[in-house]
Amino acid sequence: MQDKFNISTKRQNSCIPAYHYYMFNKPFGCVTARRDDRFPTVMDYFKELDNNRLSPVGRLDRETEGLLIITDDGKWNQRMTHPDYHKEKTYEFTALGELDHEKLEKLQNGILLNGSDIPTLPCQITVTGTSVLSEILPALHPELKASFGQNRPGHPVVMGTITITEGRKRQIRRMMKAVRCCVVALKRISIDDIILDETLKPGEWKEIFFDSHGSCQMHAGSRPAYCPQE
Repeated sequence: MQDKFNISTKRQNSCIPAYHYYMFNKPFGCVTARRDDRFPTVMDYFKELDNNRLSPVGRLDRETEGLLIITDDGKWNQRMTHPDYHKEKTYEFTALGELDHEKLEKLQNGILLNGSDIPTLPCQITVTGTSVLSEILPALHPELKASFGQNRPGHPVVMGTITITEGRKRQIRRMMKAVRCCVVALKRISIDDIILDETLKPGEWKEIFFDSHGSCQMHAGSRPAYCPQE
């Protein structure tokens, strides 16, 4: 079952939401939680709204960046995350290793993950480029530089996009590991028809407006993005 959303830049007065929805460009290093004793959380970026009903829609692990929706609409949140709806989620990835035709076919058709006896659902995966570690290392987050810089500079690197319809814990990282690749960087760029606004810097958000039942369009809010002091 699919919910379709059409994005426009003009807000219509006839579509004033009873709930609030925020497009957030999650930065590296914060966790998808309300509170955490060790790391900053995604909800820290929304404290000034003083809305304790806000919750993240699904989750991204600490090292993953990109699109995360924050809302106080519990029913919509459940509909977007319930496994029966098979929402498509697309990510950009950079990984150590190589993806030949055989590995791509395994990933596309479904693959067994370590600790699971049920293969993943079929996915869409496309290789967009290749490189070597020494070429991508300077652009990585300092924490990733420290972790991956111990590998040989000439280690092959593959870049691409992958679309999945499940939400298993660290699924893409585990899928890549199953074909002897190691994810270095991961960024979610879309959830179904909701596409991350690339003008949002990591840690920034903007309010978005729509009716999930399709009675009116989804609108990009005119409110400027907000980034808390860190």
